[in-house]
Amino acid sequence: LTDRPETARTALAAFQENVAARTLALAATGPATTGTNGEPVVGFRAKAEFEGATGAWEYDSTLGVVRGGSGKAVVHWAPAVLHPHLAQGGTIAVKALPDPVSKPTDRNGKPLEGFPSLAAVLPRIAPADGGTVVSGRAVVLSAAGREPEQLYVLTPPSAPQVKLTLDAELQRVAEEAVKQQAAGGKPASLVAIQPSTGHILAMAYSPSGHNRAVSAGQAPGSTMKVVTAAALLEAGVTPNTVVPCKDTTNSPRQWHNDERGDFPSYTLADDFSHSCNTGFIDKGLEKLQPGTLTKVAREQFGLGLEWHIGIDSRDATIPVPRTNDEAAAEYIGQGTIQVNSLAMASVAATVQSGKFRQPVLRDDAKRVTAPGSLPAGVAKDLRAMMARTATQGTARTPMAGLTGQIGAKTGTAESGGTATNSWFIAYRGDLAVAAEVDGGGHGFAAAGVAAAQVLKAGGKG
Repeated sequence: LTDRPETARTALAAFQENVAARTLALAATGPATTGTNGEPVVGFRAKAEFEGATGAWEYDSTLGVVRGGSGKAVVHWAPAVLHPHLAQGGTIAVKALPDPVSKPTDRNGKPLEGFPSLAAVLPRIAPADGGTVVSGRAVVLSAAGREPEQLYVLTPPSAPQVKLTLDAELQRVAEEAVKQQAAGGKPASLVAIQPSTGHILAMAYSPSGHNRAVSAGQAPGSTMKVVTAAALLEAGVTPNTVVPCKDTTNSPRQWHNDERGDFPSYTLADDFSHSCNTGFIDKGLEKLQPGTLTKVAREQFGLGLEWHIGIDSRDATIPVPRTNDEAAAEYIGQGTIQVNSLAMASVAATVQSGKFRQPVLRDDAKRVTAPGSLPAGVAKDLRAMMARTATQGTARTPMAGLTGQIGAKTGTAESGGTATNSWFIAYRGDLAVAAEVDGGGHGFAAAGVAAAQVLKAGGKG
């Protein structure tokens, strides 16, 4: 019923084949009007239903009416009769939509794109086993020289939701804290963990490329004294036991402290809060057997176990020392110990909660459990010593003004050069943080400032 029946028949047949609607209904939407060229125009509404679609495709259009050769009223044929956006040479067809890419979100469903430290991580996060991508379909108008136009989505595509344990707001603070301390070319990293769950809440590092926050391996300096103190406490030393802090000591290698001088009346708690190397070395060599530190680190803090956090990471290594010099170095976090911010954030979290919970970036990661547990009395003493360090000791400057349950330990690690590496571990309420800055100097300086920024933003008093 058109003025170009063969052209119309071909177009309608192609439309029927390419769109393949289950039903198609046309209904007039009002009396005829006069078009711009003077011919009558009739408005109509099209409604098409499809198998498996979430709804019906409906749209309004118009057609012109002319007198045919016999004088009978017929449709003035044009591609726009099928759809008002269709022009000569265009096609309308149902097409598959591109399969969506799963975009992980934070713990609250917030997007995580735009964070420099996550740019290389997010593309490697796969949906959980059994998660399937649902392909979508849409009615699409295609024409040469223009972008395809989706006229109606029949079935939307969907990808399995992947929620990470990260907190987008805390990640933003961590990124900024690391950026500030990495200015001038100093590599740095920071990891924040929720002690009650082991969830990794933030993970930031600079420069981009190598994720040093979870994949680096380096000596943690005096932050390791938390583990050494745990071993000493379990060996019968108490926080009030007098452990003289000598100006120097020998193992036979000579060791000294940042704070020079002899302090014969210092207790273990004093040595901890002032970060006395000689006291820890002397008491460690006296009370601990070779391999004790390795055992305590593994069985009570999970260091040395094989972690599966949801992405590739490097496990801590605390070798059994072969000589007294090697043992002395390990007691103060030097020598061949290799850890990263992830491992040391977990140490702080273990002290805060009293239990090792393997850190994870996603809840479906397969966790390992420590063979032993941190004795309740040891955990209590460690919290008291870390609290004192945060309020009166070497960590007091960056921790100033933070309220609630707080604890901290500084670390200054020798790296073979003139500049030392800055380390800091701390907790505030249900938030534990570790930060390190290569060449950042004392622990309370660069790393302490970065960690305190995160604790201020996310820790609850």
